[in-house]
Amino acid sequence: MTTASVTANEQYNYEVIRKFAIMTLVWAVVGMLVGVYIAFELAFPVLNFDIPYITFGRLRPVHTGAVIFGFGGSILFATSYYIVQRTCQARLFSDGLANFTFWGWQAIIVLAALNHVLGFSQGREYAEMNWQIDILIAIVWVAYIVNFVGTLMKRKESHIYVANWFFIAFLLAVALLHIFNNLAIPVSLTSPYSYSLFAGAQDAMTQWWYGHNAVGFYLTAAFLGMMYYFVPKQAGRPVYSYRLSIVHFWALIFMYMWAGTHHLHWTAIPDWTSTLAATFSIMLLLPSWGGMINGIMTLSGAWDKLRTDPVMRFLIVSLSFYGMSTFEGPMMSLKDVNALSHYTDWTVGHVHSGALGWVAMISFGALYHMVPKLWNTRMYSDKLINVHFWLATIGILLYITAMWISGIMQGLMWRAFDDFGNLQYSFVESVAAMHPFYVMRGIGGVFFLTGVLVMCYNMAKTIRQGKVEPAGAVPAAA
Repeated sequence: MTTASVTANEQYNYEVIRKFAIMTLVWAVVGMLVGVYIAFELAFPVLNFDIPYITFGRLRPVHTGAVIFGFGGSILFATSYYIVQRTCQARLFSDGLANFTFWGWQAIIVLAALNHVLGFSQGREYAEMNWQIDILIAIVWVAYIVNFVGTLMKRKESHIYVANWFFIAFLLAVALLHIFNNLAIPVSLTSPYSYSLFAGAQDAMTQWWYGHNAVGFYLTAAFLGMMYYFVPKQAGRPVYSYRLSIVHFWALIFMYMWAGTHHLHWTAIPDWTSTLAATFSIMLLLPSWGGMINGIMTLSGAWDKLRTDPVMRFLIVSLSFYGMSTFEGPMMSLKDVNALSHYTDWTVGHVHSGALGWVAMISFGALYHMVPKLWNTRMYSDKLINVHFWLATIGILLYITAMWISGIMQGLMWRAFDDFGNLQYSFVESVAAMHPFYVMRGIGGVFFLTGVLVMCYNMAKTIRQGKVEPAGAVPAAA
């Protein structure tokens, strides 16, 4: 009689990954529910009521914080901890640090949401928390870096798999971005208010260096780490081109840092800075599409899986949206296009084609792949996965189509002149013209949120039927 050498629960720390996976679902529902509500607040302003805590101005940062840092952050912690252990054949460097990152990160999301609802804000995109929360973020992030890099250092595999390259870049870049963007002098130790060390044009350039690279490293590089693990695993095929993954990584990491100032065309910053940013944005087309091609071509010889495997559909459609949004972004960075698109709903549509189409869809695919393994069972219903896929896809298409039409219409109406050289339309007329597309956007959000609720039901039933061995359990005799 032989005994299994070690259980998965003893070899790897799955407990913290399970907790992050569950919170990914929780924050997905919370963040997207708030998103749907504020979408309808724009379509029907009466929904703002006379309650200051639920007005659009306060709920909008709650939405972005919950979906980007709550949903997105939790899935990144879960998948990075899962991938680094599996590819290194080593347990996490420290279970204590892993638990600290879990509770610390959830506390940050809750505190930030309360911060926004109560009306405290730095007025900075993606970085609106008070300075005490900023310090807590830095502490948790350093713990995350130590745990991830420590796990790499104790790996049993000599090779560092490509997914881990992207996670390392994401970890280091986000630390750098967060610290420098939030350099400030507090008013007092007890006050939530602080003075930024930057002002005017320098503050704007620092803000969008941070803002765009939060997209580049947090919402792109990190999720590419997920792609390079889950697409080959789900397809049962090796990565299409290892050489292409090297080119993709280094080109993306070098070029992204220069692109942020393309958000500031036609402003008070020096013209050469935004021109340089637009140049690097166009150059980013090559590595971005290289990564998309590498992911999609990994399915070579296994294309039939798109017919039979709904999880594979999530992953491949996410790559398609990645390719589309990384084509659209550089085009919008060109000054002539930006003159039409800037400050319009076109930008909102572009952001959500990346956020819903790329980030959320690959996150759903990763969860559907990972959760059965974490709970040692099968997914409760493959049919519900398929239902979720179509609800999500329809929701995304309704959303971005509405915003594209609304945005281009806005841009054209705002710069239309009559025969006498006066503006042809008032701002109020452009707002009235956008109304049907705002309703359409809200309906798209309802579709997407319904898909998330279907996923949560499917996951709850899957987890309930799971067989998780307690830590330290004696392996069953073979």
